[in-house]
Amino acid sequence: ETRVEVRDVTAHNWHCYLPGVGPGQRYGCRVHGPYEPETGQRFNAKKLLIDPYAKAIEGPVQWERANVLPYVPGPSEDADLEPDDEDDANAIPKCVVVDPTFDWEDDRPPATEWKDTVIYEVHVKGFTQRHPEIRDDLRGTYAALASEPALAYLRELGVTAVELLPIHHIADEGFLHDRGLSNYWGYSSIGYLAPHALYAATGTGGEQVREFKGLVKALHRAGIEVILDVVYNHTAEGNHLGPMLSFRGLDNRSYYRLMPDEPRFYMDFTGTGNSLNPVHPSVLRLIMDSLRYWVLECHVDGFRFDLASALAREFYDVDRLSAFFDTIHQDPVLSQVKLIAEPWDVGPGGYQVGNFPVLWAEWNGKYRDSVRDFWRGQGNVGEFAQRFTGSADLYEENGRDLFASINFVTAHDGFTLRDLVSYNGKHNEANGEDSRDGTDDNRSWNLGAEGPTSDEAVLALRARQQRNFLATLLLSQGVPMLLGGDELGRTQGGNNNAWCQDNEISWFDWEGADRELLEFARRVIALRREHPVFRRTSFLTGKAGESGLPDAWWFRADGRRMTQRDWTSAETRTLGVFLNGREIHERTPHGESIFGDTFLLVFNAHSEPVVFTLPTRRFGSRWAVEVATGDAPEGPLGARALVAVQEHSLLLLRRV
Repeated sequence: ETRVEVRDVTAHNWHCYLPGVGPGQRYGCRVHGPYEPETGQRFNAKKLLIDPYAKAIEGPVQWERANVLPYVPGPSEDADLEPDDEDDANAIPKCVVVDPTFDWEDDRPPATEWKDTVIYEVHVKGFTQRHPEIRDDLRGTYAALASEPALAYLRELGVTAVELLPIHHIADEGFLHDRGLSNYWGYSSIGYLAPHALYAATGTGGEQVREFKGLVKALHRAGIEVILDVVYNHTAEGNHLGPMLSFRGLDNRSYYRLMPDEPRFYMDFTGTGNSLNPVHPSVLRLIMDSLRYWVLECHVDGFRFDLASALAREFYDVDRLSAFFDTIHQDPVLSQVKLIAEPWDVGPGGYQVGNFPVLWAEWNGKYRDSVRDFWRGQGNVGEFAQRFTGSADLYEENGRDLFASINFVTAHDGFTLRDLVSYNGKHNEANGEDSRDGTDDNRSWNLGAEGPTSDEAVLALRARQQRNFLATLLLSQGVPMLLGGDELGRTQGGNNNAWCQDNEISWFDWEGADRELLEFARRVIALRREHPVFRRTSFLTGKAGESGLPDAWWFRADGRRMTQRDWTSAETRTLGVFLNGREIHERTPHGESIFGDTFLLVFNAHSEPVVFTLPTRRFGSRWAVEVATGDAPEGPLGARALVAVQEHSLLLLRRV
């Protein structure tokens, strides 16, 4: 290797100028300094380091080639105190100088309004790895996701944004390498400005940057926004016994939160062994520079922040007024893109659903739990109604809008939708931890058989429950997020923590897709898009307006108004809601009032059919059946009509 000594320092930043260096140049860093873990200093010039600002990184850590630990490995708990003198350059992926030019042509962000947004959470590789219409040499890559078969599928489904699981450059954990596994989800970032090299079909010497930009450009042409799942709360370097890949060897005491009284050890709000330190100005600047790079240079449309509570911790407690939020809010670029928080971490007081500031949307974990409970015949119907109507109790008082609630029933972390109705417990044996990993709080129901079954009654009920969950999600106020593959009946065989399964457990099975469920999902997404009553921007009030009727009115199976006793009773398993398309109270960009169709939505989570009496004539004299997840009644139906609603099903009626 050729070594260049860096001598110049400005504002604590070391720098140099190298004439003649151009795209394709491979490089790394070596940093000299004391190795004193007891004081938090872990410099070791024998270890090659990845540049935190690298725009491309050529590949994975080659664990078998050299010891990438900064200390001599051993069984002792104090092994990290003795520095290692083995050079690990052969094991560390090199940074690559890139050509930043790219022909964006007339690329424009779709700029989809929050009220019109339907998010599709998806993994770059898993979506296309088994797609029969995509060339073998492209499958599992940025180029594959940008191909016409992939784009056509997303367009026809009707989603408006893809939320990509982490695409920052990933470094697998060493113990996964020993097990023959890898960090499939990718929540193990080591390069915050570099697209993950192994998702590129065209090469890893900088070509991955151009290929990723091509993906964004193609999705924009299809009218689809790109939201990146970003992991600024921790890095791939783990705890005090972890490898030295970048930040630890550059400036351990600045980049990480160390224990105040024992700086040898790391504060861990993330469950991964370390927590990045956004309180330090240089670390906060790195995060902001990374975010701005992806927006300005790569044209992405927003971000979902993994374990965002960890970023909001100033010194210990979660602080909604932290420097992290202040910096983003005043930024003329970042304040204009979609910002989504995963509003929790594993530290004390980390569960912060409802507590993020304006401009931010949140994954609404309370929505997920309440909807799952309702459709398995548990939980509180009042709680379900709150979540269905946008969670005003969480967001309205703080001056936030309906878009603050990102509604979801399933996500990458946990059961898929099909597994949610097929398994009572997790089956994570393939992860190699005897199923000790993964949550036990699944709120799932197998409907009579654990896993695969040939029982037709069980299969029919499972299909109905999947339709119930999809319809509830897509007709709720707020922003729906669909886990990619749920509309196809994708299963992980009961694995609710498939983070290390880069194989058929996680990849989409296109050949085995549930085509009926897919068609149902497309239909309900289209219904949401066509009717503004499901895409409100302001919370429901229940008060009568100019039409003489309220914007929403809840009723019992006998057609009468829900009482306080009905709302609080543990036995209530049915309810209906009138959604008034004449009381939306919103205007077009040209100032015209928005009106739409009016609907009745009836839920039956009982184990028996329930006969509903429709409301009186003043709510509507004729109703047509729009969606039925179970047996559909013959329509049209009149006021005060008696309607049998099948057990475990919902019915949507439109006023005609």
